Amino acid sequence: MASPETPEGKETPAERPLIMRYAARSDVGRIRSKNDDSAYVGRHLAVVADGMGGHAGGDVASASTVLDMIHLDHADYADGAETVLADEIQTANSLLSELVHQNPKLSGMGTTVTALLLEDRKLHFAHIGDSRAYRLRNKKFEQISIDHTFVQRLIDEGRLRPEEAETHPHKNVLMRVLGDVDASPELDLDVLDVEPGERWLLCSDGLNYVAGHVVERMVRETKDLRECAEILVDLTLEAGAPDNVTVVMLEIVEETDDDVNTAAVDVVPAAALAAVDEPETVTASKSSEGPSATKAAEDTQSEAKNKAARDADAGSSFSAGDPDKEDEDSVEASASTDESAEPPATTDPHLGEHLSAEVLREELASRPHELVGAAATAAETGSIPTVAGRTVARRAATVLTHKAEQDRVDAEEPARRRVRWLMPAVAAVVIVGVVVGLWLGYAWTQTRYYVGEFDQRVAIFNGISQRLGPIQLSRLEAVTDIRVDSLPEYGQQSVRQTVPAGDLDDAQTIVENLKNTGSASANCPTTPATASPSPSPTSSVPVPSTAAVATPSPTPTPCEAAK
Repeated sequence: MASPETPEGKETPAERPLIMRYAARSDVGRIRSKNDDSAYVGRHLAVVADGMGGHAGGDVASASTVLDMIHLDHADYADGAETVLADEIQTANSLLSELVHQNPKLSGMGTTVTALLLEDRKLHFAHIGDSRAYRLRNKKFEQISIDHTFVQRLIDEGRLRPEEAETHPHKNVLMRVLGDVDASPELDLDVLDVEPGERWLLCSDGLNYVAGHVVERMVRETKDLRECAEILVDLTLEAGAPDNVTVVMLEIVEETDDDVNTAAVDVVPAAALAAVDEPETVTASKSSEGPSATKAAEDTQSEAKNKAARDADAGSSFSAGDPDKEDEDSVEASASTDESAEPPATTDPHLGEHLSAEVLREELASRPHELVGAAATAAETGSIPTVAGRTVARRAATVLTHKAEQDRVDAEEPARRRVRWLMPAVAAVVIVGVVVGLWLGYAWTQTRYYVGEFDQRVAIFNGISQRLGPIQLSRLEAVTDIRVDSLPEYGQQSVRQTVPAGDLDDAQTIVENLKNTGSASANCPTTPATASPSPSPTSSVPVPSTAAVATPSPTPTPCEAAK
């Protein structure tokens, strides 16, 4: 399509897309033992994160959050980027909870996030915590972010003056932060119109030790972005730098032909990246930053090497040489180093694939950017071994804990699964055994018989004369015409107490005996004969020969009485 023409017949130049020119620097400071800050800046994305949680995982929190967001650094958002930045930060928050679940030693870690995403001529802003975002536009310098701190709340409520905030004992107490505490933290979100030439400063709270008017003057007067970032960090170090300090300077500019050419960055092979001990802060974009691009690139590489050495000496959690780590952490770090030396594996580009840290490095090398702080240390030391996920960044970020720790979790998971299904299986076997045992017992009772009383008559029952709860273990088989009260006392007692029988024939025999003899047994009980007392000898009493001796008559037995 032809470009529209002006009334004079000249073509109106097409509106060029906007990009970011940038510079970044991070320093551990004068007092802290390691750098918990992380930052990333590219042509469309800038992120600063200040981790917390002490030695346990402040650097892990900031690095995992930043590395999880780097894939947003592009201009192709077909459906718009209104919620992209907020959704990704919430995802990073969930990631921190997952990391704590995998490694409880990281419990309590958290991070601030201040991020800008450039889409067309809109700038999407997201913020949580006390890192800051400043904007210089049309000669007006202002703070865009609001600190989510306790003292800021006191200031908002009129209970504290701004000048008193810097000396307040609770000035570092955060009210909102990413971490494993809140599943859905509240973010400050905004969509801002953007103009070419405006400048932004993103920084961690370590820069607060430099007076605000000094920061403003440096941003206004220092034209070179890198020089401005260096000066601000140096001023912090001169002020004592009790905290880590991270500075990202960026300027919104229209894309030029040089920018288009340098966008096609050659991907550095993973083997080469592993062999070269320098961060993946590809500086191809710096060729478009002006005449000093070559010198700036060299300075960046030199500074990056120095920073890597400082971070290693400072004892970063991502470094295998951390002097404060426990023995098991040293083993884990060694495992991570061994993993980083392995050749990249061939993988399927779908869910469940496993990628090494070198793949993250290739991803970073595919676009102009700067990565500083703990995130850069993690990428440099290869402490991002393996993970499955949707994006390269998320795959890498979800395993910022060491490889050995992850292997231990993976090894324990099958054991937990076995325990989970073993208990129901044992319970099922026990239940089946009980049911089968009850059924077999009941079946055995139905092979037995006994003779008892039913409706005052002698009857034959199938089963045993017992109950199992509400279940009667016998049933009426047959009723005879023999009345129980017609039997002798002994027979009545036997029938009322039931007479067991081995089978039906045995039961019928018992009934026949009751009918004929009055007893359940075929052999009638006998009454033992009464022994006659032997006469004591008499000396002189004569017995007449004609006298008849009386003999007592025997008592009849029940059987005889029946006969």
